[in-house]
Amino acid sequence: MASGSDRNPIIIGGLPSQVPDFDPEETQEWLDSLDAAVDERGRERARYLMLRLIERAREKRVAVPEMRSTDYVNTIPTKAEPFFPGNEEIERKVLNATRWNAAVMVSRAQRPGIGVGGHIATFASSASLYDVGFNHFFRGKDRGDGGDQIFFQGHASPGIYARAFLLDRLSEQRLDAFRQEKSKAPYGLSSYPHPRLMPDFWEFPTVSMGLGPLSAIFQARMNRYMEARGIADTSASHVWAFLGDGEMDEPESLGQLSIAAREGLDNLTFVVNCNLQRLDGPVRGNGKIIQELESQFRGAGWNVIKLVWDRSWDPLLAQDRDGILVNKLNITPDGQFQTYATETGAYIRQHFFGDDHRLRAMVENMTDDQILHLGRGGHDHKKIYAAFSAAKEHQGQPTVILAQTVKGWTLGPNFEGRNATHQMKKLTVADLKHFRDRLHLPISDKQLEDGPPPYYHPGRNSEEIQYMHDRRKGLGGYVPTRVVRSQPLALPDDKTYAAVRKGSGQQSIATTMAFVRLLKDLMRDKEIGKRFVLIAPDEYRTFGMDSFFPSAKIYNPLGQQYESVDRDLLLAYKESPTGQMLHDGISEAGCTASLIAAGSAYATHGEPLIPVYVFYSMFGFQRTGDQFWQMADQLARGFVLGATAGRTTLTGEGLQHADGHSQLLASTNPGCVAYDPAYGFEIAHIVKDGLRRMYGPDSEDVFYYLTVYNEPIQHPAEPENVDVDGILKGIYRLKSSDQGAIPAQIMASGVAVPWAIEAQRILAEEWNVRADVWSATSWNELRREAVEVEQHNLLRPEEEQRVPYITQKLSAAQGPFVAVSDWMRSVPDQISRWVPGTYQSLGADGFGFADTRGAARRFFHIDAQSIVVAVLTELAREGKIDRSALKQAIDRYQLLDVTSADPGAAGGDA
Repeated sequence: MASGSDRNPIIIGGLPSQVPDFDPEETQEWLDSLDAAVDERGRERARYLMLRLIERAREKRVAVPEMRSTDYVNTIPTKAEPFFPGNEEIERKVLNATRWNAAVMVSRAQRPGIGVGGHIATFASSASLYDVGFNHFFRGKDRGDGGDQIFFQGHASPGIYARAFLLDRLSEQRLDAFRQEKSKAPYGLSSYPHPRLMPDFWEFPTVSMGLGPLSAIFQARMNRYMEARGIADTSASHVWAFLGDGEMDEPESLGQLSIAAREGLDNLTFVVNCNLQRLDGPVRGNGKIIQELESQFRGAGWNVIKLVWDRSWDPLLAQDRDGILVNKLNITPDGQFQTYATETGAYIRQHFFGDDHRLRAMVENMTDDQILHLGRGGHDHKKIYAAFSAAKEHQGQPTVILAQTVKGWTLGPNFEGRNATHQMKKLTVADLKHFRDRLHLPISDKQLEDGPPPYYHPGRNSEEIQYMHDRRKGLGGYVPTRVVRSQPLALPDDKTYAAVRKGSGQQSIATTMAFVRLLKDLMRDKEIGKRFVLIAPDEYRTFGMDSFFPSAKIYNPLGQQYESVDRDLLLAYKESPTGQMLHDGISEAGCTASLIAAGSAYATHGEPLIPVYVFYSMFGFQRTGDQFWQMADQLARGFVLGATAGRTTLTGEGLQHADGHSQLLASTNPGCVAYDPAYGFEIAHIVKDGLRRMYGPDSEDVFYYLTVYNEPIQHPAEPENVDVDGILKGIYRLKSSDQGAIPAQIMASGVAVPWAIEAQRILAEEWNVRADVWSATSWNELRREAVEVEQHNLLRPEEEQRVPYITQKLSAAQGPFVAVSDWMRSVPDQISRWVPGTYQSLGADGFGFADTRGAARRFFHIDAQSIVVAVLTELAREGKIDRSALKQAIDRYQLLDVTSADPGAAGGDA
């Protein structure tokens, strides 16, 4: 037995042994007691005693390190399970009917001539988890609040539809229209949870795996934010996220666990359906996914509840005095458990219990059938209820429930636990008969043999259906349900926009700062000011938004428990439990999740919020484009600011910061209204119209994307009688030329507009060309409108043919037309087919690089001198000038030498 002095002074399991021992004799007594327990009762007994000591230490608030993982058994012991308040027999009948209808709906969708696909096995494994939630936990919205927010696993949608069918929320006609949204309109059901496609039913889109858990965390956080700021009482709302164990491999699934723990989001529960299978095979065939996830969640600071075995294991575990059974459970890999789910009781007896006489003795009085039905905890209503109750009651931490199930459970031997079960969509007659018998449903063989299998409904007045309705009434209504209760906002008048419309005078400012100035005035508005939610990924100072720190403050539920290092400065960093600014750290994914939660608060809680998310332009649509699609799908609203935009504007940062394509990516999102404004007055009109469209009386389900720049320029005052309609629709004549004889047109957007104006001057003074400059505030909106016009004309040839707005606008302008921007040419090329004349675009195609702005623009040939040569080239092509002028111009401006360009203002800082 080693003495205390023989022990190495190192940190063991997180416990620092170099801490001074003020009572070595007492220490030795404890060590001797442990040694005696090991020697006399064995390691298992000693381990048990240590675990009980750790448990008691936590009860006494003695800080001890968390264990990474616990034994492969249920966290909640049988004796600690609460009373189950439901009628288990009735609930089993309800669940059987739901299981049947979910599988039959998908199977019927494979009938000849349709074959639209679907998934059966995911819901089959998680059905009991959902059923307990529906019957006992999920709060509806009928009491006037937001109820609970439930993120349903995407592939489980057939089961949610099947339950809604039993409750008369969906008809049989609608079930037969599964995945046929247009051909069976208006009865079609979307394949997965899609609020945009079913806006009265689904609340949250989740099938882009990994985004569900990420969104759930920030939804729970948004609930706390709204309550802290007095916007809505969300204290009763609980966020449930139903996830798959394979889904947890997505980086987004686990990437933001720390914020939930750090802010103590005990209004959040993850339920991970651990059926041990991915889409095509085991999640951890040679490992144990539940143990791995437990370690990750515990390490992140979450409360972990493992729901591994059903009640049939309780007698076996109760007699496991030497821990041999627990050890066997601990060391058996998931791939083997998956095999056990597909084998016979005799196989399990031989291969699981057969290699130790103590294990064999445990099951010697059990039949092979009883061994076969030793089940998984995720299928046991009472144990699920115990886990859900513990999660709801736990305080101070978010909770994850790791529930073991069998994929394809009850679907029969051809489905259960098979690697291919996720892709299996069609039940044969033999499968259906086995499935029917397993569920004890009164459906005849003839019904299964003649035509498609029928749906099953026990009758509206049956005990089961009445039970379902009563449970939902008691919990506040039916879920999922999406309700929009918010009222239009009273929007600011023109005075709020007056300052930014006056221009910047002699001062040079970037369009980012112009927007920030406008935002500051909007936040002063008594009606809507408090509804703005500012979001940035650790870059508020970069975007000049540190001016908001003293007034709006940064949201932190714990406040600021330290003296800020810059506390003596006017713009000191300031945190507050009621702060308005969300500072989510270096996480664009987290910020976008906050954006979505805030942008859909008008529906979730009936209180509209106006999120303003500002980020490095390059790290928006390129990095989190899937979430922007999710935002559109969730019908969220708000403003997205791609700051430091352009391929040549932030040149000092180099390639990875040089965004020349996000406008093109934004054009692929039907819910995104994208603009590339050049001046403050354009921004004012765009923001004003955005507030009207998203928060006014006839609100639309869109969000706004504005690309703004870090290059300081002088902003002119708004021209008298400015073409506001043109600004909003995408193009207007900014500056006509009164010099020169040869007409031409230059279209530019964003930071390129000043280059176009300089090119206009050079063309007039040196080449006798009269070029008008057009500000193209949105290439994307111009194209979108033109496509709609063409579609209308295609299908209505008998009607008067419409003309696209861009064509109308330019019809009286004499070409040629040259378009230029700090984006790749594909962006302005979107409108080329509708421009009435010779068209050429200039753009920054290719990778960015670190250099001066002038050198970069000369390299990409988008600067003023390059625009001049482009206009001359098109005039020569039309025979309006001699081609010799082109070589003359190239030599004069040294277009092939990047060092000849004026470096311009520094381009390295944001």
